[in-house]
Amino acid sequence: MKKNSNIKLDDYEKEIFEAYKSGKLKPTKTQTDFKTIAKNTLKKNKRINIRISENDLDALQRKAAREGIPYQTLIGSVLHKYVSGFFKDAS
Repeated sequence: MKKNSNIKLDDYEKEIFEAYKSGKLKPTKTQTDFKTIAKNTLKKNKRINIRISENDLDALQRKAAREGIPYQTLIGSVLHKYVSGFFKDAS
């Protein structure tokens, strides 16, 4: 790791950095664990039916077409981002 004199670490951060450099820190999960977690997160195991306006559906289908993805995938992605807290209130 390149030294950067602009970075100021507090005592706790220095302790963590030294533990990392010395090899005392070990990951809690393996790459396989993360792949399994991601796969389970993306698993689509529930089907729903919703009623939305024709104009909203048309707009969703156009946006999905521009992104090159199915509109159901776009809707699922938007819902996932919303419930995961990635969308913030614009006001």
